[in-house]
Amino acid sequence: MYGLEAAILQERPKNGLIIHTDQGAQYTSHRFYECSRNYHFIHSQSQKGDPYDNAVMESFYKIQPQNTPGQTKTQAKLDIINYLEIYYNYKRTPTSLNYLRSYEFEVSNEFSYRCPFFY
Repeated sequence: MYGLEAAILQERPKNGLIIHTDQGAQYTSHRFYECSRNYHFIHSQSQKGDPYDNAVMESFYKIQPQNTPGQTKTQAKLDIINYLEIYYNYKRTPTSLNYLRSYEFEVSNEFSYRCPFFY
C-alpha cells in the first residue's frame, strides 16, 4: 500500500484511473479496496489461472533489471527506480503507445479518453 499511496501523492491521478492487478492478498484487502474507492479508481483484476490477462505486467517483469548476486536490497531498489524513471518512462518508445515515450503519451490527447469497456 505504501507504493500506491506514494504514487498517488506524486502523480495526482484523475478519477477513473484503471488499476489492473493480480489476485494477490494485498490487492484483495479491505485497505486496498477502500483506497481505490476513496480515489475513485477502477480496480480490474486478472482472472485466476489466465496468464494472458496480466500480459502487460508479465512483459514488464521480463525486461526489468535483474538483481545480481550479492546486491543489497537498497541497491536493487535503486536499480529498479532508475530503470523506471530514466529508461522505462523517458527513453523507451513502445508500439503499444504509438511509439511515444510514456511521459509523452500521458500528456497527449490520446491519454484523455476513458476506456469504453468500463462505461
